[in-house]
Amino acid sequence: MSGESPATRPVGGTEYSWCRAVPGGTGVTVSALLLSKPPNITQLQSYVIKLQSFHPILRSKLRFDPATNGYSFFIPVDPPTQLIQACDGIQSFELVIEHEMITNPWVNMNLNQMNQVTEADVMFVTVYTLPDEKSAVVLRLHTAACDRAAATCLVRELVELIGSGGEIGSVKEEGLGFAIEDCIPAGKAHKPFWARGADMIGYSVNAFRFSNLEFKEVGFPNSTQLVRLKIGLEDTNRILSVCKSKGVKLFGVLAAAGFIAARVSKNLPDEQWEKYSVATLIDCRSALDPVLNDHNIGFYHSAVLNSHDIKGGEDLWDLAQKIYTSFTTAKDKNKHFTDMADLNFLMCKAIENPGLTPSSTLRTSLISVFEEPMTENTNEFYKEAGLLDHVGCASVHGVSPSLAIFDSIRDGDLDCACVYPSPTHSREQMQDFVGHMKKILVECGAANESCDSNLCVKLL
Repeated sequence: MSGESPATRPVGGTEYSWCRAVPGGTGVTVSALLLSKPPNITQLQSYVIKLQSFHPILRSKLRFDPATNGYSFFIPVDPPTQLIQACDGIQSFELVIEHEMITNPWVNMNLNQMNQVTEADVMFVTVYTLPDEKSAVVLRLHTAACDRAAATCLVRELVELIGSGGEIGSVKEEGLGFAIEDCIPAGKAHKPFWARGADMIGYSVNAFRFSNLEFKEVGFPNSTQLVRLKIGLEDTNRILSVCKSKGVKLFGVLAAAGFIAARVSKNLPDEQWEKYSVATLIDCRSALDPVLNDHNIGFYHSAVLNSHDIKGGEDLWDLAQKIYTSFTTAKDKNKHFTDMADLNFLMCKAIENPGLTPSSTLRTSLISVFEEPMTENTNEFYKEAGLLDHVGCASVHGVSPSLAIFDSIRDGDLDCACVYPSPTHSREQMQDFVGHMKKILVECGAANESCDSNLCVKLL
């Protein structure tokens, strides 16, 4: 294209950090639908165009200009996103998702050797033919343009379009939306200069003290792999019931189970302390000015980073309470707003200097979780669309935690997409790790009171 649309806007600080992260392998957002029958390609293409008409940012391009070393979104005149029908013999839904997470059209955007402006779409849609006449439809998006909440909204809208034959009740968005920094209420992000400097030093120093899972291979990982953590309705209800009675949220219990499973995996001597870190992602839409909702496509999450000392023998629910309390204390102090620029800056520094991270693996924390799970309930559109399964997650083999948990409650069942960098961590290692987390969650939910890590050892 020549020239820019008048609607062009520069990316904000958080969006810029994702523009730096995605080429390295973290932030390729994938929403994948498993269908019981092949979709009508012509109709599906029309539905994607309709989604783009409701959400203009989905038909924008991301531009990198070496002259300004900057990024911006703009709306191209045409063409709309085209579907690619893949017939490459991928045999399972999970392998399709892994393939999509390493298919990165943005990888060379800021490496243009001709010193020219580089542009790429923010969304791609691919259809895969799977065994038994099943199909997978995958939305692959740049995380700077679409966070988890927005991606889940898009899936709901696409399923509604497929199930209803093209009818949808959504309201069209205007323009390319806002950068999150432009929507933070006045005063919420204020931090004195010296406090900012002290926090930056604190984050940097503490990072060297974090303990990690065993690295199977050191150095830069090259792919993201997936492990599912599924818990049935009865056990999920037990876990959520105890969460409610103890006044904690699900993310605290997931993080606690991860901490306990990580320490047990190392067979450490009793009372030997390790410091584990958790990054908790917050959907800020309801706290912004103007107030936004899931229909507002963009990246509107922030993060709170906390660490906890673990010595073995911890009770799951006590540890979950500590994790949850630390998070709420930080959130009450607006650290998800005041520290946003600090964490973005440190993220970019880690990308530029992998040697500053443990074994140059680009690991920044043990686990990342979301403050709230995605909640989905099957309706007539799901049945009409022939939807058998849905997974939403993002790649993590650039700068990121060792395990990122994308949790959802679907028809009452807990369903977590757990992604990790490979070969930094092996599939066998992470299947055991996530499997151990599941045993802890199920057993401690059934116990309904307490479950210490000595019991967790017996569960293996």
